Amino acid sequence: MSYFPVFIKFDKKKILIIGGGNIALRKLKYLLEFTNNITLISSEYTKEVKELIQSKSLSFKEANYNTGDVKGFDIVIAAVDNIQVQKSIYNETREFNCLYSCVDIQEYCDFIFPAYIKKGDLTIAISTSGSSPSMSKYLKSWLNNIIPDSIGSFLKQMRVYRDTMPKGKKRMEFLDKKAKDYINNFKEEK
Repeated sequence: MSYFPVFIKFDKKKILIIGGGNIALRKLKYLLEFTNNITLISSEYTKEVKELIQSKSLSFKEANYNTGDVKGFDIVIAAVDNIQVQKSIYNETREFNCLYSCVDIQEYCDFIFPAYIKKGDLTIAISTSGSSPSMSKYLKSWLNNIIPDSIGSFLKQMRVYRDTMPKGKKRMEFLDKKAKDYINNFKEEK
């Protein structure tokens, strides 16, 4: 079954990453584009993970994962190589109603990390539901090349219009025309 695409507001969500290696680094970099409310638990951290922890003032614990560590978190990511530990954490997250993702056991994942493009307020997520991560990667690259970098400033201006113009049909038509003109103009530039 495919994953349902959804964008989650992280404002009040506490995230736990279990692991401190290269997989944890990838997940951490991904999440840091959206929130800093991240805690890490690992007995060892790579140099890059340590640097991000320090530069972003993240909470961390230098220890092995222990039962009960997921309590109080909304989202838990297991980025460890031990499948038994991943299963154990999954079972514990069921008790605490946490959303869970791990790296090796797709059927235990409440969510997966899609490939994504972020340019200002535009975020596009790409997923093959695990069928072909390579296809997601190449599709991301292709889309990234055709979407102009100016879209970030365009969307800032659209936000100003939405926030300052009175609601109603005229605003809706104005915003629709602006978006259509922008798309048509950047298609002509290619």
